Amino acid sequence: MNLEFKRLTEVDLQNIIALNNHPEVLRQMPLGSPNFDEAKAKEWVCQKDAQWEQHGYGPWAFVIDEQFAGWGGLQHEDGDADLALVLHPRFWGCGKAIYQEIIKRAFTSMQMDSITILLPTTRSKTKGVIRLGFEPDGEVDVEGIRFRRFRLHAEKSRPKAALRSALTTSASRQPEHRQQ
Repeated sequence: MNLEFKRLTEVDLQNIIALNNHPEVLRQMPLGSPNFDEAKAKEWVCQKDAQWEQHGYGPWAFVIDEQFAGWGGLQHEDGDADLALVLHPRFWGCGKAIYQEIIKRAFTSMQMDSITILLPTTRSKTKGVIRLGFEPDGEVDVEGIRFRRFRLHAEKSRPKAALRSALTTSASRQPEHRQQ
C-alpha cells in the first residue's frame, strides 16, 4: 500500500463531495449532511486548509495507491488538536495504518503534548480508543451535538521501550543544551 498525505486543496473536489455525501460515511458523521454541494465543499476545504496557517496543523487528504481514500488528521477544536479520520468504505481496512502515521507525525515532527478524539454520545462502544491509550476527558458540545472527548498524551502513544529511551536521553542532557 502506497499511502500519501496531501493537502485537501491538492485533490479533486468532486472526490471530497462524493465522500462527504456517501450514505455509509454519513452514518458515522453526526455533523455531516447529505447536501454537501460544490459551493459548501469549496468553503469547507478553504476553512480546513486555513488551519495549517493558523495553527501549524490541519486535515490532510489521504491517497492510497493513487486513489483518494478520505480525509482527516488533526483539526483545531477549542484549543486542542482533534483527530478525525473519514474514509471511503472501500478503504475502511486502511484506517489503522493511517491512524499510526497521524499519531507518529503528531508526537514527533509536530511535537504535540496531547491530541483528542470526539465520539458522539450515541456511540456506546469506546473500548477501541481506550485500548489505543486515549483517556476519557469530559464531554463537549459541537454545533448542538454532544460528544465524549478522549485524550491521548504523547507519552502514552509510544511503545514503552521508545519512551524509556527518550527519557534516558533527555535526562542525560545538560540543561544549557536543551532546545526551547
